Amino acid sequence: MTTSPPSIQPRVTISQVAKAAGVSKATVSRFIGGDRQLLAEATARRLDEVIQHLGYRPNQMARGLKRGQTRLIGMLVADILNPYSVAVIRGVETACRQHGYSLVLCNTNRDDEQERHHLEALQSYNVEGLIVNTLGHQPSQLLDLHRRLPMVLVDRQLADLQVDMVGLDNTDAVEQALDHLQTQGYRDIVAVGEPLDGTSSRHERVQAFTASLQRRASMRGRVLSLDAQLPQALERCLASDRHGPQALLTFNGVATLAVTRALQAGGRALGNDLGLIAIDELDWCPLVGPGITALAQPTERIGAAAFECLLERLRGNEGSARRLDFKAQLIVRGSTSLTP
Repeated sequence: MTTSPPSIQPRVTISQVAKAAGVSKATVSRFIGGDRQLLAEATARRLDEVIQHLGYRPNQMARGLKRGQTRLIGMLVADILNPYSVAVIRGVETACRQHGYSLVLCNTNRDDEQERHHLEALQSYNVEGLIVNTLGHQPSQLLDLHRRLPMVLVDRQLADLQVDMVGLDNTDAVEQALDHLQTQGYRDIVAVGEPLDGTSSRHERVQAFTASLQRRASMRGRVLSLDAQLPQALERCLASDRHGPQALLTFNGVATLAVTRALQAGGRALGNDLGLIAIDELDWCPLVGPGITALAQPTERIGAAAFECLLERLRGNEGSARRLDFKAQLIVRGSTSLTP
């Protein structure tokens, strides 16, 4: 026996409400637009009953366009599969909801053409402001958008774009990592990060690592780029002459996953004579070997702060662009417990 799918009921219109209530469309518009106090009590009560009976729902987008306010915030992210992005989005969306805004989310999937397409689409949606966490390979388009609406960057600073930026204190995170490794007795440090493609946070972490090691006479280090040859390059580093006990520092979650896979494939165990500390706390960090020591970013707080900065701009703040850097929290596990 087959059943037909339920028919889709047509949307109730403002004209139908007006006809059923015996009033003009203008009167209905006043009622749903917040001007109920201008109507006679009997009229307002009758409209309320008709709207409930018909199941009328105002077109919020049309109302917003008429008022010049859509209550929509656009957000552009480079990789929605990245746990960092997911947590930041959650923070942004929660803050939006608390202030009566809705979030329009666009994922570029690290593709420049997708980024260009989404930026054009966001303009057509008439978003009131934009939060950007992406590769930033469309600077002219972003600059043009910023001339028309407030914008806040997350994690990545873009040259010539003078807007608020919210992210991690990268220098402090690297300092915390190296302080911990040094205290634990590690002396030979290999850092692993994604390629330096102009992403500001990647550059900042590499620069902080290099500068910090120059101040630490007892430690030495090198930086490896995350690519197809990482397992071989990693094995060569670990097999080379040692300056002392070795440890790995991964600059983000993507690098942590790649390094963990490479170590497992090479039969190397953590927590013996090889340490590992990661920037970014991932759900599986406690589950690998003795647990991976991590520097957790306050990602949801970063997302909420990005929206709060944007809200200030929407409310008329025209002050100079600011940068808000949040501290990471060190979570110590067995991967940095050097065996005596």
